[in-house]
Amino acid sequence: MRVEVDNLWKRYRGTPALRGVSLGFASGCVTGVLGENGSGKSTLFRIIAGVTRPSDGTVHIDGRDVGPLTRGETAYLPETDSFYAWMSVGEQLDFLATFYHGWDPDKARELIDFMKLTPGHRISELSQGQRARLKIVAAFAWPSRLVVMDEPFNGIDPPSRRRILQALVREYRVDTQTILLSTHMVDEVEELVEHVVYLRDGQIALQGRADDLRQQKGGSLSEIFEEVVL
Repeated sequence: MRVEVDNLWKRYRGTPALRGVSLGFASGCVTGVLGENGSGKSTLFRIIAGVTRPSDGTVHIDGRDVGPLTRGETAYLPETDSFYAWMSVGEQLDFLATFYHGWDPDKARELIDFMKLTPGHRISELSQGQRARLKIVAAFAWPSRLVVMDEPFNGIDPPSRRRILQALVREYRVDTQTILLSTHMVDEVEELVEHVVYLRDGQIALQGRADDLRQQKGGSLSEIFEEVVL
């Protein structure tokens, strides 16, 4: 799914979080949206996912306005999950299955094993890293065409970060699935992202193909981050 953003503004009590952002997210690839906390990444993703409305500007997904049709094909992973603490892992996934068309229980069980989660464990008993892994299970247990992941590595332990990266590489459907991933932990996604957008103060500081930017700037994505964002 191709995502087109045109002159996007979002203001909170008059203060801009996004300032006239225009860009296109290529279909069928992994794009990293990189920036410090407060750069506008989460706001941009909430608008794309249909959770927040823009103040001005438009977002089109495969030529359609953001709405019920696009939300039905989008897996949105916010930075803070909304799991029910009193449910078990298995109960939470069974609950989610009622909302997602095409939910695959066999894939869910496979991902639970891969993520080293236990179906009978209560959500309240899970660590932050385990809850982050459960979000990945929820995102890839159904055939979403667009996956929007907001800070999936923030505040979690290194083993969980590695497991999440392994799952992304393993489950990503090349050429048929579009993944948008925001983070300020650039090193974690260096080898994963194909396109990169650097955000600073609600505006685009730099964007392009990851390989092209490395060649033009003569450095890694992390080094470019320090140059254009910090």
